[in-house]
Amino acid sequence: MSRILVVDDKELMRDSVATTLVRAGHSVISAATAQVALEKLAGRPFEAVVTDLQMPEMGGLELLVEIRRLDEQLPVIFMTAYGTVQTAVAAMKQGAFDYITKPFGGDILLATVQRALEHGRLLKENQILRAAGIPAGPASGGHDHVLIGDGPALGSLRQRLARIADSHCTVLISGESGSGKEVAARWIHEHSPRARMPFLAINCAALATSLLESELFGHEKGAFTGADRLRKGRFELADGGTLLLDEISEIAPGIQAKLLRVLQERSFERVGSSTSRSVDVRVIATSNRDLPAEIRGGSFRQDLYFRLNVLPLEMPPLREHIDDLPDLLDHFLHQVARREGKPVKSFEPPAIELLSQYGWPGNVRELQNICERASVLTPDDRIKASLVGPWLGGVSGATAPAKRPAAMIEPAPLEGGDVDCPGIVCDGNLTLQDVEREAIVATLGRHGGHRQRSAAALGIGIRTLGLKLKKWKEQQVVPPSL
Repeated sequence: MSRILVVDDKELMRDSVATTLVRAGHSVISAATAQVALEKLAGRPFEAVVTDLQMPEMGGLELLVEIRRLDEQLPVIFMTAYGTVQTAVAAMKQGAFDYITKPFGGDILLATVQRALEHGRLLKENQILRAAGIPAGPASGGHDHVLIGDGPALGSLRQRLARIADSHCTVLISGESGSGKEVAARWIHEHSPRARMPFLAINCAALATSLLESELFGHEKGAFTGADRLRKGRFELADGGTLLLDEISEIAPGIQAKLLRVLQERSFERVGSSTSRSVDVRVIATSNRDLPAEIRGGSFRQDLYFRLNVLPLEMPPLREHIDDLPDLLDHFLHQVARREGKPVKSFEPPAIELLSQYGWPGNVRELQNICERASVLTPDDRIKASLVGPWLGGVSGATAPAKRPAAMIEPAPLEGGDVDCPGIVCDGNLTLQDVEREAIVATLGRHGGHRQRSAAALGIGIRTLGLKLKKWKEQQVVPPSL
């Protein structure tokens, strides 16, 4: 169980963040002011600090300075309003671990905190190793330890990543959802000449076109309704560093044209400005779609694709490096044990065999979820096949099937956003639309109704998913609760 300090002068935000972290299994201490936070830090050890940036009397930046006097390695995460991102990036240059922009979802908070905890743990391990005279891994985040496995597929991937990291060229990472595209992007940055400069990421699928344009390029005061101050965009803030454009296939054609210009000329204009600004940013883009197919369908610019695809990198799905499964299981089970403060559990051989036969449509991310769920729910130290079987698309029992069962769904994207469902045995009366609907409903069920995760697993945009559900609800062919 990790001890986390939450600092915010607003009680509602403080309690909301603390509740989310506690539900995830962390121990949380709250502080309403920076002064109180420092008193608590002086009295007991913490693994991470989540603090507001703007607070009365002593703000977040001043608090960071004081924290560094107490502990040079304690990860500090800033919560910042939309208009103060520039200050948060400045804080990262002064030693903060990361920042999240309000309003943020609980999944974003938990993912950022988890990365911070892993970062802090690796820093301490490296310190111990150096004190013992043993060479340590990179102290900038330890992403070597995230690429788990020694099989030939990952060995080849590491070699390619090392060559890519040494350059300044644009990178296009493709691969299925959950295969580790963002992990690869961060690995490239942290092993590149830009490692000490900012690494910023933006989820292109999560923002409307108007917000995405402002988020990327910034805006001038008065550029549109609600623009009450000048705001720098991600390109400007990432100057000298790396910008990750996650799920780039989701951006609208108008933004694609502006992005093309940045890649070609290394310059852009803020929204509402005619002044060009030059930047030196390495762009890494990811996509779980077949971009050449998107080009043929008219939804993605061919010239932008050529500008992005300078250094292509394909992330293998888990089923193509299934020989790494035992190492991945061991890694995730140890992660959960450290977080929960409990003994490490293990899978019985029949359970490992069952997992080895599964197709893993959600890839490494799905495997991590299975490990966490099994660690928490098993009453024993050994995790049985009978426990995990029902979670694998309906597979049950202690013996692994010779092949994946027909009822298992493994959706993949088609041109135009439709969903193909290999592995589903369909009634002769079902249409392709019926199969697509069943696949989407099943995927939503697997992800607890979470639309963003379901859309990512299906390989479609969240807006596409929303429109399909709206239509089916009007037709009364899906439950209204979806």
